[in-house]
Amino acid sequence: MNIYKHEFKASLRSVLIWSASIAALIFVFMSISSSFSTNAALLNQMMASFPEELLIAFGMADMDWSSILGFFGLVFLFCQICLAIQAANYGFSLVSIEESELTADFLLAKPVGRTQIITSKLLAAITGLTITNMVVWVSSFLCVTLFNEGMEYQVKPLVLLLFSIVVFQLFFLSVGMLISLLVKRVRSVTPFSMALVFGLYILNAFGDMIGEKSLEIISPFEHFDPNYILKNAAYELPLVLISVTVIVVSVAGSYVLYSRRNIPSAV
Repeated sequence: MNIYKHEFKASLRSVLIWSASIAALIFVFMSISSSFSTNAALLNQMMASFPEELLIAFGMADMDWSSILGFFGLVFLFCQICLAIQAANYGFSLVSIEESELTADFLLAKPVGRTQIITSKLLAAITGLTITNMVVWVSSFLCVTLFNEGMEYQVKPLVLLLFSIVVFQLFFLSVGMLISLLVKRVRSVTPFSMALVFGLYILNAFGDMIGEKSLEIISPFEHFDPNYILKNAAYELPLVLISVTVIVVSVAGSYVLYSRRNIPSAV
């Protein structure tokens, strides 16, 4: 439990910064939604002049500009990128930070097993991501209600979209943790996390553009496509199960690798 408290306190500042930044992003974008909805016809006409591949790449294909939820789908795509980077950062730094700072041997010298160490660290990271998740929930509902100008909207699609954050975050957290244990040493988490997030995002966009589903099927950006969830008020369960499977395999693999890992010493 002391490891958990230490890890959570160490990441709390980062959690608060990420949470405030995403909340600000939602507020700023949603504050201009009314100007888009009032000119929906002109926007649809303008968008029709753009190449379809470009619209698909930026998640604007078949977007309903007149609907508050349709506009929120575009905003949420940017939120997903931020959430993915945050989760990947925590995943890559989960066990690598002590190795890069050569303090891992001090931690392992304590009367705790490796399983307890990685479990405490993982729970601390999940707690931080949950706080950010809660902030996104509150910000989303407040902004959708505030800038909807009193018009009714369907709550179920919005709730389903926000529920998807949990699996989405765990995907990048667990994959980041697994990759950090597969490589010899992670000197800086930022290049790894950015490569993972934007690599999967580009893979999804590229697969959509050329119509090749086999490319995008491994990307959580496709598994939890905001436009699909908001329009159908449902998940694509086969794709969601792929994300869940990746999470289970990554977490299990991380435990195995960490239990066998040779930890560099400061001496």
